[in-house]
Amino acid sequence: MRSSNPVFSRRGFSRDNGFAGFNAPQAGGPAAQQGNPYATGNPYAQPTNPYATATDPQVQGAPPAAPPAAPPQAGRMTIDDVVMRTGITLGTVVVGAAAAWIMALPLGLAIGCGLIAMVLGLVQAFKRKPSPPLILAYAAFEGLFLGALSGAINAQFAGAPMQAVLGTMAVFVGVLVAYKTRLIRVNQRFYRYVMGAAIGFVLLMAVNLLFAAFGGGDGLGFRSGGLGILFGIIGVVLGACFLALDFKQVEDGIAYGAPREESWLAAFGLTMTLVWIYLELLRLISILRGD
Repeated sequence: MRSSNPVFSRRGFSRDNGFAGFNAPQAGGPAAQQGNPYATGNPYAQPTNPYATATDPQVQGAPPAAPPAAPPQAGRMTIDDVVMRTGITLGTVVVGAAAAWIMALPLGLAIGCGLIAMVLGLVQAFKRKPSPPLILAYAAFEGLFLGALSGAINAQFAGAPMQAVLGTMAVFVGVLVAYKTRLIRVNQRFYRYVMGAAIGFVLLMAVNLLFAAFGGGDGLGFRSGGLGILFGIIGVVLGACFLALDFKQVEDGIAYGAPREESWLAAFGLTMTLVWIYLELLRLISILRGD
């Protein structure tokens, strides 16, 4: 399935023939209709498991089976791969942030680092295969941006960055528990609602930024006062929804034997989502403490 967060369309475990519908080994077949929430009218479903080989039963016409429970095969993505590469990517962000904080990186340079990180993230999002050097470069520049921004906000609102970090951790754990206990069910309807809300949210923020750039002040007021608090909460909720989509993406990739290199893509997506949540919480805390 296609997951999302600030990059809306190209993120996902993909192949040359499109995005993987991991829960649709036989689109329209009995297993797909009974257990696959994406089977009915799913534009992302594919006729077969996108990671199947010529020796797999599904390729030879055998009835589709449930996600494999056998030990992982060599070269296939595992949860350990995802955890390790996510740790490496997030660690790079933390190191970059610490360096920018200690050096008191000027905000002008920090904004430049943020723009570079955005470009690198978009390049990776549109690549067919994950590029570890590109992902780590994104993490490094993103860390520099976050460190300088956090330092500037901490100078005005002491302790706000630490509160945002703790809040991000709390959101991550809460969504993970809710996902594992199936309090959150990620299906096609969930995906459509989240994507629609996310696109609307980003468009409103872009319009607000344009008004702020050319009209001065806070533009339309979406980032201050009562509206700022409301949109800050909406941003955090969207981030939590992105996390649920990321968890589903990882779960399906492991279940259907995605190549090990795809764990870098999972790490990239999780890192982007956690950065989104951190920034929204940092902005929300700043507004609350400023008022």
